[in-house]
Amino acid sequence: MTTYAFPPGGLPDQSVSPVGTAVFTQAYAVIPADVQRDIVTSFLPGWVDTRAWILARPLSGFAETFAQYAMELSPKGGSDDPEPETDAQAILFVAHGTAHLTIGADVHVLRAGSYAYIPPGVRWTLWNRDDTPCGLHWIRKRHEQAVGVARPEVLITHDADVPHTAMPDTNGAWATQRFVDPMDLRHDCHVNIVTFQPGGRIPFAETHVMEHGLYVLQGTAEYLLNTDWVTVGPGDFMWLRAFCPQACIATGNEPFRYLLYKDVNRHVPL
Repeated sequence: MTTYAFPPGGLPDQSVSPVGTAVFTQAYAVIPADVQRDIVTSFLPGWVDTRAWILARPLSGFAETFAQYAMELSPKGGSDDPEPETDAQAILFVAHGTAHLTIGADVHVLRAGSYAYIPPGVRWTLWNRDDTPCGLHWIRKRHEQAVGVARPEVLITHDADVPHTAMPDTNGAWATQRFVDPMDLRHDCHVNIVTFQPGGRIPFAETHVMEHGLYVLQGTAEYLLNTDWVTVGPGDFMWLRAFCPQACIATGNEPFRYLLYKDVNRHVPL
């Protein structure tokens, strides 16, 4: 069964060394799982019995297009009014537990591996109606409406229902699950799952205009961020500004998988 990493919460005991692997530079940040603890959560207006790890936010001079939250809904927790911004779109990905997403008259039961895209201006509610917590990732971005292009529609799917598209000449060692068609210009961002088999790699230092949020769902890797190779594993979050060089080599004996945000399909404002 596929498992998806999520912030561990809690608090290390007093015997643990405070020397860690978290880093913030001008080009990238690494927020490892072991610092995603109870004391760094927020409780958000409009949400009941829910806490949030805010892992990324628009930051002038760094990454400016998106915010990324890890949301933990306690039993019976959730919101009837989750999004305060009228022009914000939402992407949800469930790591564990179940949540009931209501859009209009439709109720969607989301479980681990479920993906939901919610366009701007669409009213939605989200509740955990079970007796165990639900953990999910919530990516928020202000939608950039393109002239002559329709707005995107609601999309609900699941990891298991999205094919793995292998990168050329990799024999399946590097593959991407694209929840949205890359040619669909209604969308100004993509959230995909990227999977590397052990030993698979990005064999060059990608350097491009897209900003990234990468949340490691499973497995381990050595990841190049700007000029530094860092070791990452389940629950680690990497936050990259535009043009930060990146590459990776998957390690260990299981697939290395991460949830990837990137901004796409729009002109650069001048």
